[in-house]
Amino acid sequence: MTARGGRGIAVRVDHTEPEQVASLFERVGELDILVNDIWGGDDLIEWGKRLWETKLEDGLLLVDRALKTHIITSHYGLPRLRTGGLVVEVTDGDGFYYRGHFFYDLVKTTVIRMAFALSQELKDRGITAVAVTPGFLRSEWMLDHFGVTEANWRDAVERVPEFIASETPLLLGRCVAALAADPLVASKNGRVFASWDLADEYGVDDADGTRPHFVRWLAANMPEVAAGMKRADDGLYAYWGEMPYRTPG
Repeated sequence: MTARGGRGIAVRVDHTEPEQVASLFERVGELDILVNDIWGGDDLIEWGKRLWETKLEDGLLLVDRALKTHIITSHYGLPRLRTGGLVVEVTDGDGFYYRGHFFYDLVKTTVIRMAFALSQELKDRGITAVAVTPGFLRSEWMLDHFGVTEANWRDAVERVPEFIASETPLLLGRCVAALAADPLVASKNGRVFASWDLADEYGVDDADGTRPHFVRWLAANMPEVAAGMKRADDGLYAYWGEMPYRTPG
């Protein structure tokens, strides 16, 4: 943040601890944008196993990390949001299809519902609440998982072809900034949006000047997967099948 011209202040906070979160917001004071993007669950998912086959303690820990943290943070942060502000819940996927694992599906779809619930509770304060999803996110965890870095990430494409349509976290951040600057953002209240759609709508590019569109890539290269995709706006509960980038190799 500082390198890009702002003033970045790092504060270590355990968002499962209400006292720490309360202390954080006492320090922050009033704010205009609140983004709930707390996760910490990649190592807790047992892909391919059903609810009764998974480690219950891992699933319940995932609920703590991926849902309770959002609730705690919103509880203390929302009272400090100014009129005209924006609250963003970061999820995975913009539909209500099954996401391949009980606990993963539970937390990611619940986050979308959280945004809708907050949109109802905040509308009389002039605050907009939305959920957003990245595409195939080229996060630090995913780079480590594939054994590459941001400098040579394309080396992983031979093993995982869809990784070519991945995006950095900066793209979603720029989409959130565009939402916050949109004078008509209230028209989006309570809905879920994907980075690929927001990037097209607002003319936002990723760090390297490209504009990844994961669904468009799927349609061209994995049509059998793309054909099963249904967005939440369709009002349908559709099965997407197993996301290819969730079970690499």
